[in-house]
Amino acid sequence: MKDVVSTRVKLSILAVGLLSFTGILIETSMNVTFPTLTKVLNVSLGTVQWLTTGYLLLTTMVMSTTAYILKKFNPRKVFIFAAVLCLIGSIVCMIAPNFPILMSGRLLQAVATGLSTPLMFNLIFLEVPQSKLGLYTGLAGVVISLAPALGPTYGGIVNRIWTWREIFVGVIPLIIILFLIGYFSIQGEAPGTKGILFDYGSVIGLAIIFSMILFTFDQAGAHGWISLNFVGWLIASIAVIGIFSWYNRRSSRQLIDFSILKLSVLRLRLFSYFSLQFINIGLSFVLPIFAQTALKLDSAQAGLMLLPGSILGAIVGPFAGYLYDKKGALIPLLFSGSLITIGSALFWFKSESLTLTSITLIYIILRIGFNFGFGTSLSDGSMQVQGSKKSDQNSLFSMMQQYAGSLGTNVLSVVISAVALTSGTKNIVYNTILGTKIDFIVLTVLSLLVLVSVIYVYFRYEKKNN
Repeated sequence: MKDVVSTRVKLSILAVGLLSFTGILIETSMNVTFPTLTKVLNVSLGTVQWLTTGYLLLTTMVMSTTAYILKKFNPRKVFIFAAVLCLIGSIVCMIAPNFPILMSGRLLQAVATGLSTPLMFNLIFLEVPQSKLGLYTGLAGVVISLAPALGPTYGGIVNRIWTWREIFVGVIPLIIILFLIGYFSIQGEAPGTKGILFDYGSVIGLAIIFSMILFTFDQAGAHGWISLNFVGWLIASIAVIGIFSWYNRRSSRQLIDFSILKLSVLRLRLFSYFSLQFINIGLSFVLPIFAQTALKLDSAQAGLMLLPGSILGAIVGPFAGYLYDKKGALIPLLFSGSLITIGSALFWFKSESLTLTSITLIYIILRIGFNFGFGTSLSDGSMQVQGSKKSDQNSLFSMMQQYAGSLGTNVLSVVISAVALTSGTKNIVYNTILGTKIDFIVLTVLSLLVLVSVIYVYFRYEKKNN
């Protein structure tokens, strides 16, 4: 019976998972309301985009602290705090009369999502038997991967039928129900932080690094890839990363135990995990823009064309986890790497002749590949560490997958902006098609690197141990 997952554990994972799902759903739902919000709140598009950019940055930073938080506070306290913040944030957003108050509500929700996502995986790693770890991690991966795809559809429909405020009205009853389920089902004690001092310097350092990297790529979009602005900020970012690495090696305090990155397999699984989310979120941003600009589709059509792939991907996620539990990491990760490479390459080669149907079909291939590898990379990464270091691994992976989405959106949008800057024409359709084609090339190369990393791990480590 030791391999049986109790109803209590299932409910606890469900409560935390759906709370995380709610936060991610709201984030992507808001993206389609930006044109409306600029008029209603009388702010520029550049200002209103901070509802996403600021949210993602704060979520990433909160996730970086969870290795310490999950050691210091028991899971129920962390969940209650996250659920209450999500509820208050939703109410604030719902009644917000202006942009600053709306932004405040979104930041409260960012803290909630930043806590709930790592907590979900922490409960899985601690309470689910190893024989079913892949299955439950696959289910958790569905939460992270499905919400960004459903968000634009949910937000677009609600905004069209009612107003943007109803996006928050719709989730408030769900948050209350999840609070009650989690309160009565989540158990466990914190392992403690004896001998560990919280590293405020690392939090500030990571915030600076993540912000500088995003700003550096913004300079490429505004001034070009060979401009002094981009090169200067790139050099500065590398220098700050070097200073942070030096500080982290010598500090007696600890935010995340980065020494786990010395483990080669964990490091490569983190690369796969980050890259898959980069591709996933990046495509969910690029494809709707391409469809609306080049194919002249409306926002509803652009959102719905991603839905079949998202649903099919969600269906195969748990199966990929089951396959990992039975056969190990090689088969699901090899299948994943192959499909995302094929899908990215098809987008590249057909970029000038894509249609609504072909985008939908290719996206199905790519999403199945994504869901086969996303949860499996995390599961296999967690197997490389033991004991309290699992919370460090969990925090590191959660932080990087969140930042991968932010960076993916940033880099791919900058590529399109840079093409418009240097193409010599103001033809928006031409610039979008050319910029999107370069984006697809970038994603194809990244997909190939993921596939190569899977093959390398097998021949360098796994085959020798068999």
